Amino acid sequence: MELYQITRICSTKFICMDLSLKNRTAIVCGSTQGIGLAIAKELAKLGATCILLARNEEALGRAVLQLEKSFSQQHKYLVVDFSDTIRVKNIAETIIKTTPVHILINNTGGPPGGPVSDATDTAFLLAFNQHLINNHLLAQTVIPSMRNEGYGRIINIISTSVRIPIDNLGVSNTIRGAVASWSKTLSNEVGKFNITVNSVLPGLTKTQRLDSLIEGNATKAGVDREVLAKQMENSIPMKRFAEPEEIAAVAAFLASPAASYVNGISIPVDGGKTGTI
Repeated sequence: MELYQITRICSTKFICMDLSLKNRTAIVCGSTQGIGLAIAKELAKLGATCILLARNEEALGRAVLQLEKSFSQQHKYLVVDFSDTIRVKNIAETIIKTTPVHILINNTGGPPGGPVSDATDTAFLLAFNQHLINNHLLAQTVIPSMRNEGYGRIINIISTSVRIPIDNLGVSNTIRGAVASWSKTLSNEVGKFNITVNSVLPGLTKTQRLDSLIEGNATKAGVDREVLAKQMENSIPMKRFAEPEEIAAVAAFLASPAASYVNGISIPVDGGKTGTI
């Protein structure tokens, strides 16, 4: 059963979760593949109209065609490179001029791997702009619309590294932590306007980025790729990698009316791997 159907089967005996996103508009960043695309698909199933943002126009065109239109949504996409913060801000301002935005999914591919001791200042600055600054500019632009609509959901896709740093992801660990702190701070400021700000912390998920990390680490260690992948799976209590759709389900819940009192949290979706309570 699709999630949006759950909202239709309530009887007078039960209180049902309201998961419907009908008549809501969502901006979904990094939405041509992996977790971003999975989130866009899930939001569309719940009734949201999605505006996809990414840098590859051909991939965006394919992605938008995969979105559910059962609620007569008119999905669209806009091309933007997240290394260009001015363009990101301009795109958001263009959207707001004609379309009220209710949901913002901040999602951007992570920085290259490597030890923090080898990282250059340029690598930090690039990652900081692509993640924290873009998240901030987008949120800053859509918050007035959310206030006017009386409904806002800002959801940041980060990483479990904000709880426990991940080996060989020095720049990513540093910047992700900054994003999580920014997210919590913003949540304290905008909650009074019925705007929630939360973060989803994916664990090892079947994406191109995970494939790249496995390939790179296997090469450096001089081990077989499949052997390393199996070792990584075995480090997870559930003994498998996540599917992008499993991350998307949590993000979709946070975007829904059912999550109206969930604010300022970071939720690991990692099969139990993160070693903290």
